Amino acid sequence: MGKTNKFIFWAPRILIILFILFLALFSLDIFGNNYNFWETVAGLFMHNLPSLALLVILIISWKHELVGAITFGFLGVLGIIGTIIAMLNTPEGSIFNPILIVTGIVTLLAGILFFVGWKERGRK
Repeated sequence: MGKTNKFIFWAPRILIILFILFLALFSLDIFGNNYNFWETVAGLFMHNLPSLALLVILIISWKHELVGAITFGFLGVLGIIGTIIAMLNTPEGSIFNPILIVTGIVTLLAGILFFVGWKERGRK
């Protein structure tokens, strides 16, 4: 495995791991409320469902890069299109949450990197 191959292999995986950790940070706001133990556990579980779903997809994509390419590519395109639609539907036309476009770009980039890795693996 050459230097480029190692980058193509590890870059999407590390990118998605960091993205999952970033999403999981948003679940920490549950501790600001005065919930009991089980309410906190339920809240953490509910807040982390997207992170858990992405983790399952990443585990599958680790060996089957085409799954990662399709899934993360689709999520990226969907995120970017959703952000553009939301931006066009606001009365001011320019108010949007920039983190939505960043998450779309990150997942799209990971999908592209998974696809490149899958294509390289197919050539060997």
